[in-house]
Amino acid sequence: MFIPEDKVTDIRNAADIVEIISESVLLKKAGKDYVGLCPFHSEKTPSFTVSPEKQIFYCFGCGTGGNVFSFLMKQEGFSFPEAVRMLARRYGIDIPAHAMSPEQKRRMNERERLFDINKQAMEYFRQALRGDSGKKAMAYLDARGMTTAVIEGFNLGYAPDGWNNLINFFSEKGTPLSLVEKAGLIIPKNSGNGFYDRFRDRIIFPIIDVRMQVIGFGGRVMDDTEQPKYLNSPETPLYKKSRSLYGLHRAKQKCRQSDAVYLVEGYLDVLSLHKHGIENAVATLGTALTPEHIRLLRGYARKMTLVYDSDEAGVRAARRSTEIFRKEETDASVLVLQPAGYDPDSYLAEFGTDAFINAASQSLSLISFLTDSAIKKHGLSTEGKIRIISDMEAPLSTITDNVARSLYIRELSERTEIDEAEILKKIRRVSSSHKTAVPYKLRTDTLRERGDKLEQKIIAMMLQFPEILPEIGQRNILEHFKDDTLKSIGQIILDCPGKKLSEIDALSGDEEKGRIVFPLAIEEEPWNREGCLNLIEQFESGRKGSISNWLTGNRLKGYRK
Repeated sequence: MFIPEDKVTDIRNAADIVEIISESVLLKKAGKDYVGLCPFHSEKTPSFTVSPEKQIFYCFGCGTGGNVFSFLMKQEGFSFPEAVRMLARRYGIDIPAHAMSPEQKRRMNERERLFDINKQAMEYFRQALRGDSGKKAMAYLDARGMTTAVIEGFNLGYAPDGWNNLINFFSEKGTPLSLVEKAGLIIPKNSGNGFYDRFRDRIIFPIIDVRMQVIGFGGRVMDDTEQPKYLNSPETPLYKKSRSLYGLHRAKQKCRQSDAVYLVEGYLDVLSLHKHGIENAVATLGTALTPEHIRLLRGYARKMTLVYDSDEAGVRAARRSTEIFRKEETDASVLVLQPAGYDPDSYLAEFGTDAFINAASQSLSLISFLTDSAIKKHGLSTEGKIRIISDMEAPLSTITDNVARSLYIRELSERTEIDEAEILKKIRRVSSSHKTAVPYKLRTDTLRERGDKLEQKIIAMMLQFPEILPEIGQRNILEHFKDDTLKSIGQIILDCPGKKLSEIDALSGDEEKGRIVFPLAIEEEPWNREGCLNLIEQFESGRKGSISNWLTGNRLKGYRK
């Protein structure tokens, strides 16, 4: 799809990269730039940097960098045209449609049409809940203690009983049923032609992303004997359950204000927490916790509390989640509600907000929770203690902070009455035999290992002090580069005078070149003309022989002419 270059420039100039990225990454001011935990890989110490001046981002951990379009393409899975159009809508910039072919318009519009179909479906379900067909559903929500504010705030709805209510609704509007199917709202019949409604006689929970777009739906039966109790939209072009969290669109502000988030398992748990004034609560959507969920949440809060039912299934789920948190190098605590048999919804209904907050304040760290679970599982017999230590070897061996590991070993020692030194010996043996591979070296250490450091320095100078570009061109500095990739990058910069790196698509849109130029651009040095000329002279001195040969060759060419 062709988008006029002047429109791309207008959109790029209008967009604030800090504003866009801060919607999904928790950024902190650090001098002129902003830093945060990278949303693209696991890390405990922030290495993700955003430069408002240069309108670029770069992660010194995984080497990912780019401009505002690159970020949306990487984070949201957008194509370049989708990223451009999304920002154009946000900043009120019109993109002419005449430049697109009918097929390009169809592809471009499909995603927007799916969003529109979901929005219409949400409104249909909302109206059904408030009409005659929704009386039973409204009575159910009332019995569960859902207030009008919660019902309206989360746009709850009802899918009437029947096989073709939604089909008829969209058919009357002339909406192609193939698109309604692509949105996950209807299902093809097994035999013959036609479709049937996916959601029937269920409370409907619209799933809304942080950009306030309806991406999917969840449906719950009103009779707990029916199965499945919950039914969610399938994976669609809009909805990826491993990257989506219910309620985050309502919770994100409170998460950032409190720097904390409660992670629960069900829709009604989220609604109950919000109803009781605990608005920094979200839920997974019919799937186990994923690394993507944790990276998404890290953009809004550093303190995470997993809240699980006190039954055995809840404890198993909590145990699985701790492994994900450990691998993502993210601290979290675990709250298993007591006494047994309570989920967040029933606990709050029975004991109230203060009791929940008090219980949450006593939630266990991941390691303490695993220790507690191992003791309850194996008991404190001799054999039980051996199994407890065996269970705790791997979690303790992954703790890199020596003080924290020492404290957890002491806790385990006190609870099992096993000598700390003996536990530490076992942990060290595990650590040495199962060395955790470091997935990323700092890109500043590995940047262009085959490249010439002085050539890198010149590229950095060209990016950071563009006033020197005429001098680079006149003295033909790039002709004497040994590294072809650096030479190509330098030529692109020379060919784009007056443009920032974020505006040079040949660099910001090229992954290989981007891994070179973004760290060179973002690590700014105090350049001035004198320093630049000194660097150029140093380079020329080092390349003296090749420059002399080049000059001789060009004189001969001129003579022959």
